Amino acid sequence: MFKAHLLSWILWFPLLGIILVWFVPRDKVRLIKWITFLALLFDLVLSCVLLKDFNFAESGFQFVEKANWIELINAKYFLGVDGISVLFVPLSVLVSVLCVLISWDSIKYRVKEFYLCLLFTNIAMVGVFCALDLFLFYVFWEAMLIPLYLIIGIWGGPRRIYATLKFFLYTFFGSIFMFVAILYLFIKTGTFDYLELSRHSFPIEVEKLLFLGFAFAFAVKIPMWPVHTWLPDAHTEAPTAGSVILAGILIKIGAYGLLRFCLPLFPHASLYFSKLILILSVIAIIYGGLACLAQEDLKRLIAYSSVSHMGFVTLGIFSFNPVAIKGAILQMINHGIVTGALFMCVGIIYDRTKTRQISYYGGLASTMPFYAALFMIFTLASIGLPGTNGFVGEFMILLGTFLKCKAIVFFAALGVIIGAAYMLWLYQRVFFQNVSENVKNLPGLKFNEIAAVLPMVFFVFLIGLYPKVVLAFMDTSVKALLLYLK
Repeated sequence: MFKAHLLSWILWFPLLGIILVWFVPRDKVRLIKWITFLALLFDLVLSCVLLKDFNFAESGFQFVEKANWIELINAKYFLGVDGISVLFVPLSVLVSVLCVLISWDSIKYRVKEFYLCLLFTNIAMVGVFCALDLFLFYVFWEAMLIPLYLIIGIWGGPRRIYATLKFFLYTFFGSIFMFVAILYLFIKTGTFDYLELSRHSFPIEVEKLLFLGFAFAFAVKIPMWPVHTWLPDAHTEAPTAGSVILAGILIKIGAYGLLRFCLPLFPHASLYFSKLILILSVIAIIYGGLACLAQEDLKRLIAYSSVSHMGFVTLGIFSFNPVAIKGAILQMINHGIVTGALFMCVGIIYDRTKTRQISYYGGLASTMPFYAALFMIFTLASIGLPGTNGFVGEFMILLGTFLKCKAIVFFAALGVIIGAAYMLWLYQRVFFQNVSENVKNLPGLKFNEIAAVLPMVFFVFLIGLYPKVVLAFMDTSVKALLLYLK
């Protein structure tokens, strides 16, 4: 009975945390933190059970749950995971757990509301990756906006209202097109069931329009160039936990949507628009890298690096090569780990200095050597050094894409070089050179900060040295996905 409803347990267990936190007096700050942490930690254990019991050899959906939900519109409570989505469930919960740890001392006011938002965000993120009913997917997709809107708008920086409105308007505007496309699918087929819709075919011109409706919503969320401008502002003004969620999970949902919905539901349109998306991906890779070279704010630099790294992901997806697609999925996970860790590292130093200006620092390696070592690991993983997780994903993407278009790979490889340039230059300015007076007496890392960052170090090397631990999950599902494009 437990395993038959395992996805529901993972999805809704944080609701117990929400109920408990709701009734705790707001002055019991320590109790609120521990309830949130333990609820999410138990949810992470359930996610690990999901991975343990997942059958690599099956290409279809597993742990499927299906029940009537809104009978009037034939919407179902339909959950399931395959090799593409199963990895993102524990990643979402892990990111939420680490957000609790990294925020332990940094959130000073409205603590109760903050942790309620984290728990609600976890439910919405897991729901997006598990939903197999398009209406249910859309509900979770939009539900993510609510807690993130509050997290950035209440606990963000000086320009948080501007950043929050921009984030909300961009993503909500993109979602309208997907909602219209979902309504059309329902009117024509009478169902929101993903499996049933994947067996339908549409005239090519209709398919193109439906593809554009879904793809535009996903492109904004990724974010692809040129609809990326909300991301640097949102990252810059968000508290550390908000940035970690944005980088670790939210922008992955856009790329996941392309894999889950655009390719299987609209295969002919996917092939038709593939060259355009490959070109936009290369522009994002190079543009994002060059923009990083011009940044003086630590968070904005890492935010623009996300635009570049996610360009590699869309490049791999629309190469339609199994190696490149697996590399893209792996890179989505890698980016969530590495960039999320970099934002945590920035948050750690910001809590001590209250500034993110690169020019403020210098010689930080002398005063915080352990912190400098951690930041170096994530820097090398970001630029794709062999032995780290970043290398495996980028290499697979470039290798698989090379078989489709050699010229595209040449330009994409320039992004790797630019990435090494801006990350190493950043590291030199912050950690080396003469020791700045501003950083001479900074305290070392706290226990909760170390506990938040070390799991990311573990995964950087685990995936970098033994990528099969992740790739084994997705092999059969990627092969099944490509059958739609034959």
